[in-house]
Amino acid sequence: MQKPKQKSNPKIKQAVPEEKIPAEQKHPEGVIPVYASNGKEVDAITLDKKVFTGKVNKGVLHQTIVMYNANKRHGTASTKTISEVRGGGKKPWRQKGTGRARAGTIRSPLWRGGGVVFGPHPRDHRYKVPHKIRKAALLSSINSKIVEHKIMGIDGLSITEPKTKHFKAVVDALKLKDKTLFILDEITDILKKASRNLQDVDLIHVNDCNALDIMKHDTIVVTRKALEGLKERVKL
Repeated sequence: MQKPKQKSNPKIKQAVPEEKIPAEQKHPEGVIPVYASNGKEVDAITLDKKVFTGKVNKGVLHQTIVMYNANKRHGTASTKTISEVRGGGKKPWRQKGTGRARAGTIRSPLWRGGGVVFGPHPRDHRYKVPHKIRKAALLSSINSKIVEHKIMGIDGLSITEPKTKHFKAVVDALKLKDKTLFILDEITDILKKASRNLQDVDLIHVNDCNALDIMKHDTIVVTRKALEGLKERVKL
C-alpha cells in the first residue's frame, strides 16, 4: 500500500543558514587586500596577470622543494668498517679441530660489535637545479597562495619596541591563526626580537625567500615594496 502524502504547511519555513563568505575571498582572484597594522583594510592591489598567472607547475615545484630539503641535510651519519673497529687482532680459536665455524677476528660483520658492511659514511647531499627552474618554482608557489586566497598585503609594521606583545597585537588584528610568513623589504633588529617568540610566525627578506619557505607556511603577508621585489624576481 502506498503511504499517504504528507501535506506541507506553508506557514512553516525551514531556517536555512546563509553561507558566510570568508574575508579572504571577498576580493576576486588576482587582487590582494592590503591591511594596516590595526587590521583595517586600507587598499587592494591588482596583480600583474602577465606575471602572476595563477598557474602552478607541480613538477617544477616538487623538484625544487626536494632540492632545498636535500641541501639542508648534514650528512653526518657514519659507521665503522671492520678495519676501523677497535680490537679483534687475535684469532678467536684455531682454524681446525674445534667443531666450530672458522673465525679470524671477533670484529667480523657477522659478530655482535663487529664492523658494518655498506653502512653510511659522511657525505654531501647538496646539489643544484637550474636557475630558471628555481625561479619557476618560486612563481608557482606564489600562484598557489594567490589561488587559495592565502596571501595578503600589509601597509607597514609600526613597531617601536622589541616586545612580543606588540607583534602579537598585529597578528591578532590581522586574524592570523595558521603558520604565517612575513615577507618584508626591510627587517630591523626590533622586528626580529619582537617576533622570535611567536612560534607560528616567521620573518624573511624578499631577496632570501624561496619556494620552500612559501609552501611550508599557510598564510603569506607581504609589504608593498616586497611584492614589487617578488615581481622582479619571478619575471622570466
